[in-house]
Order: sequence, then structure tokens, then C-alpha cells
Amino acid sequence: MDALMILIIIIFLVGSLGYLAQTSGLCMVRGVNEWKAGDPEFILAIILSGSLGWVSILISYALNIPLSMQANAVNAWFAFGGILFGIGASFNQGCGVSTLSKLARRDLKMMFTVIGWFVGWCLLSYWQPQLNTKPLYLSHSLILGVLIFISVILLVWVSLGDKERKSLWFKMLGIGLIAGLIFLYEPKWTPSGLLHQVSNAIFSTDTSWPIVERYLLFLGLLLGMFLAAWRTKKFKLIKFSLNQSCSHILAGTFMGLGASLALGGNDSQLLLALPALSPAGLLSTAGIVFGVWFGLRLKN
Repeated sequence: MDALMILIIIIFLVGSLGYLAQTSGLCMVRGVNEWKAGDPEFILAIILSGSLGWVSILISYALNIPLSMQANAVNAWFAFGGILFGIGASFNQGCGVSTLSKLARRDLKMMFTVIGWFVGWCLLSYWQPQLNTKPLYLSHSLILGVLIFISVILLVWVSLGDKERKSLWFKMLGIGLIAGLIFLYEPKWTPSGLLHQVSNAIFSTDTSWPIVERYLLFLGLLLGMFLAAWRTKKFKLIKFSLNQSCSHILAGTFMGLGASLALGGNDSQLLLALPALSPAGLLSTAGIVFGVWFGLRLKN
């Protein structure tokens, strides 16, 4: 199979992921809101969405594809970054993935959130705190065993549930499965990873621009989200006021700063770090959930 055909397949997978993210309403802010209301199932489904990441590990073995599942030791900066990201997401009323989903539905306020992401990343390029990341080299066999164990339990439990439970969990697990397959092609494919590298390339001569394929994957993701919004009749223009634009820039700035400190936004944590059993990813995700909860309390 030539390189062009592989790229087309990967773009299709990214579009499918975007479609699922749009139709499932993937959003950690929504998950925390439902948890506060007494139903933790949605946030649990989001956090465990990467459980089928073991499939990509088996494929990497079978096809002899290099697989770098990066795990890092915990660091206070990761918790702080997660909390900052969560607070920003709560005021934005959407995390990183749902921001793009809403933008694909023509919610124009989200343009200012994305601008805020760039502002946060640019501020951090001048601040440059010493994160002191410490890689952990976990056995792929260990990762494989844990993920398969979790997957089996989830699949049995979901299969015994009602139609609504099956729809939610199969969509979330499908997102994680597709993300793992895309990871085999491009380990840094996530939207936050792309936009972060773009901002670094603009303001730093030490950072190279992303390769063309990563822009194509990003466009494929947005196209999948757009098609889902159009098909489900959620494609509606939502205008904005000056106050809203300023609020979303500030929220996005918090999210950009937080994502940089936590080594990625919620997309990177859920789809890359947690399937790698990264303690840093677990801490960052916990920080994001707490930050969203705290931000919602501040708003109320």
C-alpha cells in the first residue's frame, strides 16, 4: 500500500473520530455537570475512552510499526496545568475537543477560544517554567494486560446495559480505538498538539513547523465534525457579543497555559497519555476534572 493511500485512510479515520465526537457530545464540562447532578457515567466514559488502545499495540507488533507510548512521572506542574485548563474550559463551556465541535457547528464564540489558546501558548514561551519531565519506560506487556482487562470488564458491563448505555460507551470506546490507530501513523496528531507546535513555530526559531500531513488530519477532523452537525441538524450560526469574545479569549488563554504545563489538553490526556498508563496523564486528567468542577462552582 503506497503512502498516499495510507494517508487517505488515516484522514478518513480522523473524520470518523470527529463525527463520533460530535454525535456523542464529547465534553468534559458536560461530564462534570452530569456528575454534579448525580450521574457520573458520562465523565467515566470519557476518562475510559482510550481503553481499546491495546488494539494499536497488537497491530504495531504484527506489522512491526514503531510504537512509542510515552509515560511520565508525576510533577506538580502537571496538576497545576490541568487545573488551569479545567477552569478555562468551565468558563468556555467546552473542553478542547468540544470547542472544535462547536466551532464546526458555527458557534463563532469558539473562534476567540482558539485565539486564547494561542495567547496562552505564546505567554508560556516567554515564561518558560522548568517542568523537569521524567520519562517512565513501562513495559508494553504491562500496558497491554491492563488495557485488555479494563476493556473486557467494560464490554461485558456495557453489553448488559440498555440501548442508551450501549450507544454512549460504544461511541466513546470507538473514539479511543480510532485514536490509537491514528497514533500509529502520527504520534502527535491531536488538535492541541498541532496548534501548540504552530504557536511555538511562530514565536520560536528552535521549533519546526508541523508537517503537511498533520494539517490534513486536522482538516479531516473538522470535516467529520461538520458533517455530523449537518446530518443531525445542529448546524446553526451562533453569533457573539464583545463581552463574550473577551470572556472566551480569557478562557482560552487559561486553557492554552494549562495544556502547555500539563503536556497536552484533554484530547492528548484521554487519547494518548491515559492509554499509555502515564501517571502524569492521570494526574493531569484529575487536575482537569477538578478545575472544571471548581470553575463551575465559581460561575455559580
